[in-house]
Amino acid sequence: MTETQNKVEITFEDFKTEVLNDYKIATISRECSLLGRREVLTGKAKFGIFGDGKEVPQLALAKAFKNGDFRSGYYRDQTFMMAIGAMTIEQFFAGLYGHTDINFDPMSAGRQMGGHFATHSLDENGNWNNLTKQKNSSADISPTAGQMPRLLGLAQASKIYRNVAGINQTNFSDNGNEIAWGTIGNASTSEGLFFETINAAGVLQVPMVMSVWDDEYGISVHAKHQTTKENISEILKGFQRDENANGYEILTVKGWDYPSLVATYEKAAAIAREEHVPVLIHVQELTQPQGHSTSGSHERYKNAERLAWETEFDCLSQMRNWLIENNLATAEELDQIDNQAKKDVLEGKKAAWTAFVTPMKEEQKELVDLLNSIASSSENKIFIEKIASDLAAIKEPIRKDILTTSRKVLRMIVKENGKSQLATWITNYTNKIQPKFSSHLFSESDKNVLTSVEVAPTYDASAEEVDARLVLRDNFDAIFSKYPETLIFGEDSGNIGDVNQGLEGMQEKYGELRVADVGIREATILGQGIGMAMRGLRPIAEIQYLDYLLYAIQIMSDDLATLQYRTHGRQKAPLIIRTRGHRLEGVWHSGSPMGMIINAIRGIHVLVPRNMTKAAGFYNTLLEKDEPALVVECLNGYRLKEKMPTNLGEFKTPIGVVETLKEGNDITLVSYGSTLRIVEQAAKELETVGISCEIIDVQSLLPFDIKHDIAKSLAKTNRLLVIDEDVPGGASAYLLQEIIEVQNGYQYLDAAPQTLASQPHRPAYGTDGDYFSKPSAEDIFEKVYAIMHEAKPNVFPSLY
Repeated sequence: MTETQNKVEITFEDFKTEVLNDYKIATISRECSLLGRREVLTGKAKFGIFGDGKEVPQLALAKAFKNGDFRSGYYRDQTFMMAIGAMTIEQFFAGLYGHTDINFDPMSAGRQMGGHFATHSLDENGNWNNLTKQKNSSADISPTAGQMPRLLGLAQASKIYRNVAGINQTNFSDNGNEIAWGTIGNASTSEGLFFETINAAGVLQVPMVMSVWDDEYGISVHAKHQTTKENISEILKGFQRDENANGYEILTVKGWDYPSLVATYEKAAAIAREEHVPVLIHVQELTQPQGHSTSGSHERYKNAERLAWETEFDCLSQMRNWLIENNLATAEELDQIDNQAKKDVLEGKKAAWTAFVTPMKEEQKELVDLLNSIASSSENKIFIEKIASDLAAIKEPIRKDILTTSRKVLRMIVKENGKSQLATWITNYTNKIQPKFSSHLFSESDKNVLTSVEVAPTYDASAEEVDARLVLRDNFDAIFSKYPETLIFGEDSGNIGDVNQGLEGMQEKYGELRVADVGIREATILGQGIGMAMRGLRPIAEIQYLDYLLYAIQIMSDDLATLQYRTHGRQKAPLIIRTRGHRLEGVWHSGSPMGMIINAIRGIHVLVPRNMTKAAGFYNTLLEKDEPALVVECLNGYRLKEKMPTNLGEFKTPIGVVETLKEGNDITLVSYGSTLRIVEQAAKELETVGISCEIIDVQSLLPFDIKHDIAKSLAKTNRLLVIDEDVPGGASAYLLQEIIEVQNGYQYLDAAPQTLASQPHRPAYGTDGDYFSKPSAEDIFEKVYAIMHEAKPNVFPSLY
């Protein structure tokens, strides 16, 4: 018996009970919004953005949402989360207050403002839960339409699981029967990410249902300034499927019409789940009773006529009218539900607040007692007792109050006996509290990249030297054979085997779903990878050139890089991003904006192999780990010769470990990627004049030299030059800060540490453009020579 048949055959009393329970959930959600706003305006919470006015369509969505399904939505879906049993009243308020305990705020442990929702895909050790046995919500982000690219990947995972043989679906899929449900505000459909995703989903034909909550405004700006024809479903009519072409099913429904909403979502679910056809549901005539957020009031920009209409067509009021008109409840029965909801929400709010402040009050008392004890024998007794008294008087302390107070007192007793006791307390307190705000930027499971161990490539005695791209190609072949859940996709990745032939023949061997061409749409290439990785697949998303990564940097920065952090380690997306860059020709194909990248995507590892064997080793390492990474292959290295290893798919390049390419005594040269070949050339020329260079290949920028091997080199050479092809102050400044400050390399130096970077502009076209824009062998020679001239002017007289 199907679920649809089951619903048809339920009794009237069962139907009535279900409908009244829906009304109860919606009413509780509305009360949470109303009381939540008051909590912000009275100062207990910092900011509020709520789902009032969107309750009824979210009830319909929840009814169609099944175990194994995924949501990728925006910050007004609280009713939906309550309806699927994924959020309680107490948890709603814990999120509003920013409670840092994952057991109280399971959405983000206080790391995101309220309204950002997630379920737990992982247990506390970073292992996958069975996603097919639970209702899933991918973790929200605030950037408007930023949830769209990820939604595409969540939907595509179902297509992969349904159509690619050999993948172990345990914990992840039931033959691809899962839907990815998206939600977005009407105004945010103006964003490019929305259109890019809508187009891509139509091309891919994936089971995605996209709900547009339309209340006619984007903050204070009316739809006439947002959308052509003021109607997103109208302008997307060209996407409607017909007998001649694939496309979308496009449905429209009034957001206050409960029975039509339920029927519409049931229809959409059947189409997407069974046919793998994307559906757009335009939910119209919604309201937003409290305006956009606690930052303002909608009375400032809505006229009296609009406000009166919103009062009448508030979806909760309309549902109440429908219940009464259809004899499903009396006004008195609904009043009773309303009143009970108010009581339940108030009690839940109080419980959440008590749980939030109690630990801090205990910490407050602990410090006050310590300060009073220290004050008894201090020359500053009066002042310390006053400070302790002021701290004790704070009725609702936060941890900033506690730590600020302790650190100020420490200054006062720096020469007294009590200093050691207070300093120890501060250190212990900081070590206890700081992780509540800073943990899980990277994986803390036993599969994190810092557990990687090098496995060297092995070679036959007769190993031939081949074009380096063949090492990559044959290693990818080994990967695809070893890991059925691995797939790769990008511009030109499929039919022609990528622009540099690193995937030559792979599509023919493994099929169009595992080695796929995609359109020119970098943001959603990343989104495909994020969503599929969140569902247990191991995607490799290819961005054709490093310059093009900028189209996707927002998705990488706001979504992928923060995923483990913003879920306190309860979701992950071990996506591998493959690209190529460094030195080539012209402004647009030779950029190396590594400083921009590494500072934007903390939370993603950045790997910069000098050759294709090293790159292949990184791919082999990453597929055994559970963290996302960017691998930047050397664009000018594919036709250079490298030996073909015999242990393809098995050798591993360690992550966070540097490699010394040449021993030396006079100076340490640090670089990475394509520039290393020029460094090696310069070092040979420097040897001829008596300067011995030690050359170190960074290999990975994030993480960087976890064994501090560069500092060990400085202990021998006492001089440092960092060479990089990014702009001045870019990655070279990062490397210098790591070496000098983090590794304390300064203590070994006999000369000022220096950097040699590119010119501050993009590289000009042609060989001369490269020479005059980026560090050359002559630049390196002369920079090193000048450093040695300063040390030994008689041995190395000035060149100029």
